[in-house]
Amino acid sequence: MSTFTGTALITGASSGIGAVYADRLAKRGHDLVLVARDTARMETLAERLRAETGVAVEILAADLTADADTAKVEARLAQGDIALLINNAGMSLNGGILDNGPAEFARIITLNITAPTRLASAAGKTFVARGAGAIVNIASVLAFAPEMFDGIYSGTKAYVLNLSQSMAAQLADRGVYVQAVLPGATRTEIWERSGKDIDAFPAEMVMAVDDLVDAALVGFDRRETVTIPPLADEGQFTALTAARLAMAPNLSKRDVAPRYRETVAA
Repeated sequence: MSTFTGTALITGASSGIGAVYADRLAKRGHDLVLVARDTARMETLAERLRAETGVAVEILAADLTADADTAKVEARLAQGDIALLINNAGMSLNGGILDNGPAEFARIITLNITAPTRLASAAGKTFVARGAGAIVNIASVLAFAPEMFDGIYSGTKAYVLNLSQSMAAQLADRGVYVQAVLPGATRTEIWERSGKDIDAFPAEMVMAVDDLVDAALVGFDRRETVTIPPLADEGQFTALTAARLAMAPNLSKRDVAPRYRETVAA
């Protein structure tokens, strides 16, 4: 187990992945700051964790689609006592790009992209100043599968993965560890909230949320940059990463690639 210590701030902490992170981190001895809209559910969770573990649990009610509420969480991170940010809050749409409109698009982009970016930035600044800290961003395996399901949701999660890998590369030598966790289909309330039936998936495709978080914490302890709990063959991700890095030097050139040059018939 990791020797990482300090207070953890968890967004989307009232249920699902966030609530299980709260449970597991409390059992590791971390004091907690729970962030979500549902104060009653957070209070119930906090009471149980205080009684079972003796850790201090603070409740911070916030709707991360609201600018003022996100600013409250940024201010809490800036106080300097947080050592670990779990950037978990997120949502999916009911339907896809043709079934929704500007309000729905703005909401998912604000919650899945803008809010985690702002919080990762606020945490990163505090952690760099202290020379220590960790940020866990919850993405999705759909970051690798834009052709499957709704491209808006998968696009937001591809962004989270991109942000995480960039921050990990930039901040590692400044004492800050950044992990992206990529769940597959996981049994949480996000499905019902977006009008989907998780039981419509084959049972072998759906992971229990407890198993997901426990695996993510193994990756955390190992200091992985990207943790993919359902992926059995790590070599597939290693090969994907190697191919991407090999392509990078060839992505910006003065000359147009020969395959795009117009050929003239003899």
